[in-house]
Amino acid sequence: MGQVELMPTEQLAGLFKLFASKGLECVLLNACYSEVQNEVYLSTISVWEAIVKYQLGKLPLPEHPATYLPKQRDLHQISSLNLDESSVTQLAKLPPIHRDPFDRMLICQALQNNLTIATIDATVRAYSVNVM
Repeated sequence: MGQVELMPTEQLAGLFKLFASKGLECVLLNACYSEVQNEVYLSTISVWEAIVKYQLGKLPLPEHPATYLPKQRDLHQISSLNLDESSVTQLAKLPPIHRDPFDRMLICQALQNNLTIATIDATVRAYSVNVM
């Protein structure tokens, strides 16, 4: 089976905006010719963060993220990843390296579920979490 990856909010929103601006209807996330493809998740944490940033005027989107992100997630066949208690309890073991609470919870989800986070954030790489 392919590797599962989490994508941070800003990167996901950027991809959706790029896709929309190019008029793309299909996005190939894994260009390898194989039967096994990576499964990509959009964490509910990222939706939460997008809503907060949108309300603060820091994340311009064509419509409210509560509508836009699930619609785009479905359109691009990205699975939803809910936040569960076992992921939250990972926070007790997480060193206070990163100050962003949303990123810290994404790290906890990745650790709990053995997922890979797709990020350019160097601070996330300081944790013992799979990053690409």
